[in-house]
Amino acid sequence: MKKKLSRRDFLGLMGSSIAALMLPKSLGRCSTRKRPNFVLIFADDLGYGDISGFGLKKSPFKTPNLERMAAEGAKLTSFYVPTPYCAPSRATILTGRYPFRNGVVFNPSPDAGINDVALPHSEITIAEALKDAGYSSICIGKWHLGHTLQFLPRKQGFDEYYGILYSNDMRPVQLVENEKVVEYPVIQATLTKRYTQRAVDFIERSSARNRPFFLYLPHAMPHKPLAASEEFYTPDTPDDLYSDVIRELDWSVGQILSKLKQLKLDNNTLVIFTSDNGPWYGGSTGGLRGMKGKTWEGGLRVPMIARWPGKIPAGIVNNSPAGTIDVFPTILKATGVKEPGGCIIDGKDIRPLLTSARARSPHEALFAMQGTNLMTVRSGKWRLHVRSPGRPPKRGDDWVDPRGPDGVTIIAPYEQARPNAYPGAIGGDGPRDMMLFDIDADPAEQHDISKQHPDVVKRLKALYDKTIAQVPEFKRPQRFKQLQRIKGGDLSYGS
Repeated sequence: MKKKLSRRDFLGLMGSSIAALMLPKSLGRCSTRKRPNFVLIFADDLGYGDISGFGLKKSPFKTPNLERMAAEGAKLTSFYVPTPYCAPSRATILTGRYPFRNGVVFNPSPDAGINDVALPHSEITIAEALKDAGYSSICIGKWHLGHTLQFLPRKQGFDEYYGILYSNDMRPVQLVENEKVVEYPVIQATLTKRYTQRAVDFIERSSARNRPFFLYLPHAMPHKPLAASEEFYTPDTPDDLYSDVIRELDWSVGQILSKLKQLKLDNNTLVIFTSDNGPWYGGSTGGLRGMKGKTWEGGLRVPMIARWPGKIPAGIVNNSPAGTIDVFPTILKATGVKEPGGCIIDGKDIRPLLTSARARSPHEALFAMQGTNLMTVRSGKWRLHVRSPGRPPKRGDDWVDPRGPDGVTIIAPYEQARPNAYPGAIGGDGPRDMMLFDIDADPAEQHDISKQHPDVVKRLKALYDKTIAQVPEFKRPQRFKQLQRIKGGDLSYGS
């Protein structure tokens, strides 16, 4: 299936041109001889408080490599995803468009037979936008933007792919290289290690060919079921499995940064680390309310670190609202590639936020969805929950997900976090429609102040109404036959 020619022609014409970029000065003009590289590391279900240096309280986990990355670069502390779910968040970071524009508002799920949800071919990904500018690209890890042949990463602009096509708890869990299944069942305990080695290999190959590259590394962890390699797994303290997983992710970041430095590429490489949504049970929101699946701050706010020695000053901390919708335009602006024509790009160039702690958000407002519903708006210090952000589970609920990965895939299959390990703050005013919070003064969203500030409610509701008028009606996805996989074979459907 072909892309729309008008947009493809636009990219072909504009991809080779280098723009004179005005702001910020340190991230300005790019030479055609030395285009920057980009590494985008996307953790799965990593909470705002899961790495040190973020959150309203000290993180329970140690992440020295990520701490060093932040100290050497920029940290954005009010960084948001547009949805507390996996697939829509991934579509947004790769396109710079809200889920209601890019069409991905549901999660594809092979074990549920939901196989018709995918990123439309009309959407332009970062990989596609950079391809005509001479970039090589790879996606290593969780794709979750379509698991049928016509929607795999190499059909969406990437040159190479290696990973699991969806969440690691969706069956069948099988490892795919390009379009071939290469492992079933998957040894999930070694996924982070193998993904990291693949990433390092790709950097080495790109350096040897003297080609600019885009490395997209959407890790499987810390999405359940948790798994860590033997070097990080601590069987004597099984309750520390989540910590083991976080330490291995931090190690992975360190390996990539070390390889870039070894190859003398770090001064020409922008590395971004963030997460697709808030944490599941066992993780930490850092004291924020809510979790994955809810549109409280704890479900939507994620850590964001960017490092580019010589371009991004060391130690920048910026508190202005921004989000994953901004990654696409920021990368394109940094290399001089024009944004695609014929569509609305919701994201903004946030390079000023990465180079100055005083720079303000380029957004009048940021929005978030839950499924097909537009739920909440953040503008400046204010957040208005137009629709109720949801209730936490009851304390002490020891529910266990009845699904399990097929095959013996992890070292510690029974050492998984349960709902009594709730990741977010509990308490505060009960959830309802039209709640207003001052996020600067009340980041844990404890006190609804909508009655005290009717003017703010009116202004934010007007922004919401203007945006919701652009949201189309979505049909629920159909359920087809379950996806079948066999090692060494093509993807197919079976009864």
